[in-house]
Amino acid sequence: MRAAPTILHLDMDAFFAAAEQAAKPSLRGKPVVVGGLGPRGVVATASYEARRFGVHSAMPMGQARRLAPNAAYLVPRFAFYRSISEQVMELLGRLSPLVEPLSLDEAFVDLEAGGLADDSAGARVVGERLRADILATTGLTGSVGLAGSKMIAKIASEEAKPDGLVLIEPGTERELLGPRSVRILPGVGPATGEHLRRAGMTTVSDLAEAGEDELVRLLGRAHGASLYRMAQGYDDRAVVAERDAKSVSVEDTFDVDLHDRVRIRTEVERLAERCVGRLRASGHSGRTIVLKVRRYDFSTLTRSETLRGPTDDPVVVREAAGRLLEAVDTTGGVRLLGVGVSGLADYTQEDLFAQAEEERAAVAVAAAESEAVGSAGAGSGADAGGAAHEAGSAGAVAVERRWAPGHDVRHAVHGAGWVQGSGVGRVTVRFEEPWSAPGRVRTFSVDDPDLEPSEPLPLVRGECRAGA
Repeated sequence: MRAAPTILHLDMDAFFAAAEQAAKPSLRGKPVVVGGLGPRGVVATASYEARRFGVHSAMPMGQARRLAPNAAYLVPRFAFYRSISEQVMELLGRLSPLVEPLSLDEAFVDLEAGGLADDSAGARVVGERLRADILATTGLTGSVGLAGSKMIAKIASEEAKPDGLVLIEPGTERELLGPRSVRILPGVGPATGEHLRRAGMTTVSDLAEAGEDELVRLLGRAHGASLYRMAQGYDDRAVVAERDAKSVSVEDTFDVDLHDRVRIRTEVERLAERCVGRLRASGHSGRTIVLKVRRYDFSTLTRSETLRGPTDDPVVVREAAGRLLEAVDTTGGVRLLGVGVSGLADYTQEDLFAQAEEERAAVAVAAAESEAVGSAGAGSGADAGGAAHEAGSAGAVAVERRWAPGHDVRHAVHGAGWVQGSGVGRVTVRFEEPWSAPGRVRTFSVDDPDLEPSEPLPLVRGECRAGA
């Protein structure tokens, strides 16, 4: 723990969705949801406008559509997001040699190591200047937390959202944490939170008062001792530069041991979907699928399968996890299940067969929803099925793949624009640029020779990015 708030945590605000809104003037101030648009797709990021309807990351896309039917639904553009992330990380690197990226839109910075701040006033100046530099460079906003530890800095940045800065003075950690829900602490998910609630502990101060021995009895030696230290406000983890993510995983602990094999399989499939959501949000794909099973007697088994190439396809991950489960004896009951992906690579979509199947299903879903959604130019107009009034033939699948909603195009006459929707041999495009007013919508034949896919435009006029 430090005597000055010189650990900075930056979290870009609704990053993927905010980048799309910045690139598309007609979507600013409107609900935008980015994620997989197929029937098994999940939400990667929702704009703050969409969050007001209850939409959040890792939610099934079908549920998001029911909550916010008039939102703009776009497929992710990870190369675009990564280029913006590189600009942000470059700005962080100017502050300190110790920058620890957590994902494309989140990082810790050790300001003390950079020699830029040694007290609260200095740290606040650096934080405010960083926010201004990010806005000027990318056109996007980020929230900054400053504190004497990584845990408290991350809590501070969450309180700062959106587009703010919160500084928490060292020495006030226990006062800050005491009345908060136990869920604010790292490692306390829904299952652990419920377990603690049944033991009469709902706030962080309850954990501190219970004592380390009681938490160890409830949660085990490692988790209990760690949670007690965090409840006291202690966190001495250092900022580690250039830490590369080695894996992405999710797991759930069940209050009652699972015995039914069908239920266990269902839980594994659900975890696989959540894992892919995190994998895509981090901008990665992976080659090795890992299944973790903790049995009734606390024995823990892990099984893994390495694929021929990296994937982020939920069908591939789910089926691999199911195969791994078949090799595990769950007789007696299961306390915990987890699914992970390791051997990470930059985001790619390697499994073309699975992708094609998902696209075919997406066309069918778009056809079923077309009457409710209307034409591609209506409302927000960025729905995958906005103009798809019927499933069509195999040729329509190729159209959906080429003209993905949200992707950039250029017309020989009308200039730069983006795809609002496509189907039945037509593609609807809104012509606008990041620095222009909301543009006009036009519809073309999918094979119009004057219309071509294009690279994204920079969000700030005059900024040059690789590939732009």
